Amino acid sequence: MTVTWRHLPTPAREIAVAATEAVEAAQAHDGATYDRAVLRLAGADRAGLVLGGMVRLLLEQAHPDGLDGSDIRRVLEHCIRSAETWQSDVDPHVVLVLLAGALGIYDPGDGDAPPDPVTVARHAPLLVTDLLEVTGIPFAGCLEAAFSEVARTERHDD
Repeated sequence: MTVTWRHLPTPAREIAVAATEAVEAAQAHDGATYDRAVLRLAGADRAGLVLGGMVRLLLEQAHPDGLDGSDIRRVLEHCIRSAETWQSDVDPHVVLVLLAGALGIYDPGDGDAPPDPVTVARHAPLLVTDLLEVTGIPFAGCLEAAFSEVARTERHDD
């Protein structure tokens, strides 16, 4: 890991370290390391919030004029195709739910529960990795921006 996260509180630092490990493993297509990082990420409280923030920030950078349905379809298809080359169990529905959640448009219907933390931790880094590749944005800067956005939102909500 090239970035230290010592300035973060312990729970946030755990998310940062686990997310970094997961994304680096995804970039390297290292399944064993990815599996370990996914479990660590799933155990980190509020990791899904930070990963969702990263996805939203990356989508905003990739589509500064906004997204329409065909843009979302292209993002979804590109991510799935990229991930399937080394993660055969990637679930397109979960990736779509993560995209919708990051955009603030996911509203689970009756009997449709949001993905559990392990499922989020398994799929969100794949989406982040794909969007990082498309945008060329450095991971560390994106993660810092997501933490800043979460902190700003929490201060505003209090």
